[in-house]
Amino acid sequence: MREAAASAATLDEIDRKLINALQGDFPLIAEPYRQVAETLGLSEAELLRRLDSLLERRVLTRFGPMFQIERAGGAFVLAAMRVPEAEFERVAAQVNAFPEVAHNYRREHALNMWFVLATATPQGIAETIAAIEAATGLPVFAFPKEREYFVEMKLRA
Repeated sequence: MREAAASAATLDEIDRKLINALQGDFPLIAEPYRQVAETLGLSEAELLRRLDSLLERRVLTRFGPMFQIERAGGAFVLAAMRVPEAEFERVAAQVNAFPEVAHNYRREHALNMWFVLATATPQGIAETIAAIEAATGLPVFAFPKEREYFVEMKLRA
């Protein structure tokens, strides 16, 4: 927590404006970074340098589009596993080796490993779960989405 606070404390006014400008309404044009840079009074190169720095310092953990994968024919599911503590690091490495896995987190719960699976087809979910179970020797519990909510969350820097 201190590390995040220290990184936040090193944000200058331009970094704050950049973070605020990149939350929503990103221009869908040939040179979007150039357009955003111009609105902030920066060069495109300076904007990209600052964005890279924010990502490297983990002030931002991700910058990219959010897709509704089902509309593109794919699928995703929240999944969890019960991993013995002595095997947690090994299993985490095995699970994270799958390109379909994102957002793998340790939790204080009987199901102590939670991650998201995203696949190009709905059948890919079952195939990936079977492959993870074969690799780890542990069952995977899938929690498919029952209803979708859209929460537009913008945080002022």
